[in-house]
Amino acid sequence: MQNTCIIIPCYNEDERLDSKKFLQFLSQNEYHFCFVNDGSEDRTYDLIVAIQDAFPDKVTIVNLSRNRGKGEAVRQGFLDAEATGKFDYIGYFDADLATPLEEISYLKGYFQKDYKIIIGSRVKRLGAEITRNSLRHYLGRVFATVASIHLGIKVYDSQCGAKIFSCDMAKILFKEEFVTKWLFDLELIYRLKKYSPSDFEKDILEVPLRIWKEKKNSKMKVIDFILAPFDLYKIKKASS
Repeated sequence: MQNTCIIIPCYNEDERLDSKKFLQFLSQNEYHFCFVNDGSEDRTYDLIVAIQDAFPDKVTIVNLSRNRGKGEAVRQGFLDAEATGKFDYIGYFDADLATPLEEISYLKGYFQKDYKIIIGSRVKRLGAEITRNSLRHYLGRVFATVASIHLGIKVYDSQCGAKIFSCDMAKILFKEEFVTKWLFDLELIYRLKKYSPSDFEKDILEVPLRIWKEKKNSKMKVIDFILAPFDLYKIKKASS
């Protein structure tokens, strides 16, 4: 699967990045990883360099000199991966592996049906192991409802940090910088809707994850949910 690159944005991940899980996965799979060090001030860079040293043909690093925010870190990783011309698919997963790396192949399998974007969704259901903080879950449901109405997008979980794009679509959606810091996931979906309104629901598929476990020390706070309506306005205005 070396035709697939997964971007891992990293900001002060010293206590959350499990190097052993990445090393084990890389030893058993042919995916490529691009770690983006987003101006970390701890040992994050040293950790990802050690992973690259173990698998130099499967790992690249983009090192940002200052913190640019998760959205821009992901975008820089996409631009770097796309510039190589090596990949048919480019995605991103969170560094804390709340979504296990094994879900990459699960999500990628849906591209057989000609979708351009596959996004993971944290849906609690029988047979799935979805562990979330109750407050964050309910705040997320309120936000998803407001976002769906405001932007006219029928999405259950836009903020799940597990998404994979065809490279051709990634070139279009990641070309411009994002106007929001935390809602870039939703901004990407809205960009797709504006770019291809007639084929929007044919190009994107939301897939319930089999496993997702919330990790400690999340960088998104309750205040970010409170400020979300202002960001929704910015997203709609920027694409009008």
